[in-house]
Amino acid sequence: MTRRGRLLLPLLAALALGAAAAAPPPGNVIRVKGVSGDTVLALVPTPGGGLVRLDVMARLLGGTLDSTAPGIWRLSLHGSALELREGVPFIGYNGFVLPLHESVQHLDGGVHAPLQLFSEIVPRFGIGILWDRSRWEVRLFQSIARRPAPIVREGSIAPLPVSVASATTTAPASPTAAPPAALPATPARPAGPGGLARRYTVAVDAGHGGRDHGNAGVVLNGRRVDESFLTLAISKRLESELRSRGLDVAMIRAADTLVARDDRGPIANAKRADLFISIHTNAYNPQWRNGSQVRGVETYFLATARTEDERRVAAMENDVVRFETETGAEKGDPLSFILNDLAQNEHLRESADLAQLVQARLAAKHPGPDRGVKQAGFAVLARAFMPAILVEVGFGTNAADARWMASAAGQREIAEAITEAVFEYLRHYERRTRGGAR
Repeated sequence: MTRRGRLLLPLLAALALGAAAAAPPPGNVIRVKGVSGDTVLALVPTPGGGLVRLDVMARLLGGTLDSTAPGIWRLSLHGSALELREGVPFIGYNGFVLPLHESVQHLDGGVHAPLQLFSEIVPRFGIGILWDRSRWEVRLFQSIARRPAPIVREGSIAPLPVSVASATTTAPASPTAAPPAALPATPARPAGPGGLARRYTVAVDAGHGGRDHGNAGVVLNGRRVDESFLTLAISKRLESELRSRGLDVAMIRAADTLVARDDRGPIANAKRADLFISIHTNAYNPQWRNGSQVRGVETYFLATARTEDERRVAAMENDVVRFETETGAEKGDPLSFILNDLAQNEHLRESADLAQLVQARLAAKHPGPDRGVKQAGFAVLARAFMPAILVEVGFGTNAADARWMASAAGQREIAEAITEAVFEYLRHYERRTRGGAR
């Protein structure tokens, strides 16, 4: 069992008992169950989800906030220390830089940070601070927060087997003694494709399918080319390209069938995929002037949408749920917020890196403009516990884009670009982690 799993076990009974305790607090407030009991704390409303006062949150959660230089603070919480800087939408933690929805700000005589810090980032540290999104509540489990680091006691490590111990003991060599038997050689770890340390699995998700046709595309050669047709054709070409380069592929759907939106991520999880790539085609906003002329490629990772257009695209792709009669979603599960937060937030930065590389490679091939990397709350990405992106490979509502996406040459270019980006990402990942073990 992983360390994360061991930390979660003591929480299950308490969460189950408290599942129906209270409704979400009204207005711009959150509830904090910390060292001094149950406290309602005001939020400063912002487009990014609200700001909380850091010194108050630190005190309620049993931590400290110290100023280390003008405009720089250190937030210490049960052995974890974070560095925050005024006006900067990032935090420093354990040598990493993690993104925030918005900048740290000094307001009304106090330092404020996005609620995201306590709803998405801190819960992943495994220090007993958790976020219950159903009740807008930050919760401190003091039995975990106060738990000391494990100590290795004398005698707790099993001794080496006699044959191994004797082989490592230095002693005078006897001219008549037989040489000690050599230890069995450790088999060499097979190298992965393209110079990678191991073989990876990529989950390829063809958006929509079955009775969910996605956005209605343009008519080419007398046939309307809808989104589900294009995404399946492109995904199959991507599967072929990835396999030809030595990677394993888990296809979320391989035929014109409807897979429930909330089942797609769990399918990738069950297949132990390392990356999740969801393929979609875009559609113009009916409010745009000359919308049918809009074209280009954009790549998304899972985070709060920042612009109206990002929210529009997320709403369009999330609308698949209306075609579903049943899903595997854990609706109302009082424990799912822990598992989702811990697993998904672990991969936020990796997803952003993968999105940047895919967008750069695709934009170089795409006949339309580079619309950039964006972020939005795509439901299909929320349950994939690995680096996950959604690629809008072109506008199905634009005749030129649709013709390119429907052509064999266009599908080959899309597949090659994404495959090159995947290998580039994996090489970067292995260099960062020194060996590629996930």
